[in-house]
Amino acid sequence: MKRISMILCVALSAVTLSFTPPVIAQTAERPASFADLVDKLSPAVVNVSTTQKVKGGGAMQFGMPFEDLPDTPEFEPFRQFFDQFGKKHGAKPDQQDEEDHEVYSLGSGFIIDATGYIITNNHVVDDADEVTVTLSDNSKYKAKIIGRDKKTDLALLKVEAKKDLPFVPLGDSDAMRVGDWVIAIGNPYGLGGSVTQGIISARQRSINAGPFDDFLQTDAPINRGNSGGPLFNLKGEVIGINTAIFSPSGGSIGIGFAIPVALARPVIDQLKQFGHTHRGWLGIKIQEVSEEAAESVGLPKQEGALVLEVSKGSPADKAGIKAGDVITNFAGKDISEMRFLPRMVAETKIGKTVAVTYWRGNASKTVDITVGELDEHEDEADNEGADKDKKSKGKKSDSETVMGMQVSPLTSKLREELNLSETQTGVAVVDVAHNSEAAKRGVRPGDVIVDVNNVPVKSADDLRKAFEAAAKNGRKFALVRVAREKDTAFVTLPTTEEKKEKEKSKEKGENQ
Repeated sequence: MKRISMILCVALSAVTLSFTPPVIAQTAERPASFADLVDKLSPAVVNVSTTQKVKGGGAMQFGMPFEDLPDTPEFEPFRQFFDQFGKKHGAKPDQQDEEDHEVYSLGSGFIIDATGYIITNNHVVDDADEVTVTLSDNSKYKAKIIGRDKKTDLALLKVEAKKDLPFVPLGDSDAMRVGDWVIAIGNPYGLGGSVTQGIISARQRSINAGPFDDFLQTDAPINRGNSGGPLFNLKGEVIGINTAIFSPSGGSIGIGFAIPVALARPVIDQLKQFGHTHRGWLGIKIQEVSEEAAESVGLPKQEGALVLEVSKGSPADKAGIKAGDVITNFAGKDISEMRFLPRMVAETKIGKTVAVTYWRGNASKTVDITVGELDEHEDEADNEGADKDKKSKGKKSDSETVMGMQVSPLTSKLREELNLSETQTGVAVVDVAHNSEAAKRGVRPGDVIVDVNNVPVKSADDLRKAFEAAAKNGRKFALVRVAREKDTAFVTLPTTEEKKEKEKSKEKGENQ
């Protein structure tokens, strides 16, 4: 490979500066050709096709109601085409939409042992009635879905062959560095085996795909149909499972994401052994610690996971963890960002006792917690339900305005209007000034303010005093817990109203 050198010349007061480029390890260079590696790996990479039977037929299966096309001459050719294309021979027009039809999808996968276990994405085989795997030699096998995991978008398939199948080893994704060469093999757009190459462009990417986001980002071109295919290092080891792309156009723009093998390996092992996952569980809901939230609770730096709720009787509840605590360390590992804690807990052996460090009341505390087992079905049910924007009709005479929020005690009428249980505590938000900090930070009518800096509030006076106490303690922001429907969230609000702050600043300037 030719070396390209770039020399930067800088003139400064007639003094010549010299620059010696760093020595690059020769082993990290891209080979002159990937052909030998591709020849070795391609036989283990497979095409995954699925068939799903759905109700209805005709042109609607293409995702567009073509029967609603305008009745004008320019659309007549399109109407005739889709009428002919969508109808089955001998079927009457009024029967067509009632008949079942098959929907096909294509993806990729790879064999991980000679007996025929195959890894792919969950979304490739989700809701499939039939899965077919095609090898590079065009041999086809019906595949059985051994197990699927929606949270990591992984699925394990199994094919029965009368011979040992070619397979590829799993590597160490944690050893990959930004700038390392990688190659992707898959089935883009259903074209068949295709190879692309690039580098790891970022690590530990979160794309809001699930609770365990920790993606490898690559510029190796990945397109539709590559889903479930392998991302290899130059040793020929799988270090990622291609799963998503970032693309306004739908095609590759050089930003693709792969599930790292370090995350996938324990999931695949459990799917192979049990057909489903067994994950650790603390029984808490958490959210990110913003800079303002850290300041509001006196946390020295922005880190950890802010506890929103604690399930009654859960391992965290038994250990004394409370809403408003910030978990900063789990089993000896610091939590620099909230998103790292769910994976740490999930991968912990059920029944294991670990030390958990949390921040409360301007002090760091440590407690031992015995990790329980997550009920996947219950967890999914907790996250269901629409977020409805309910307008409160609380009596104006019973309400007062605090920090731009018109609040009212929880009367029986309000509980009925907001569909609240008798055990719900706090004050109801009747209205929010549109230009207030509360409105800007997401508080809206129908919300219930439960507590401020872990101090329960039951009236507008309680709310006002809580903000005043936070300001007196030198806090610029207060941590406000808000209940909405079945969910809760923390928001940070300034402890002093903006108008009062401006008046104080003006008065201070005049006195100078």
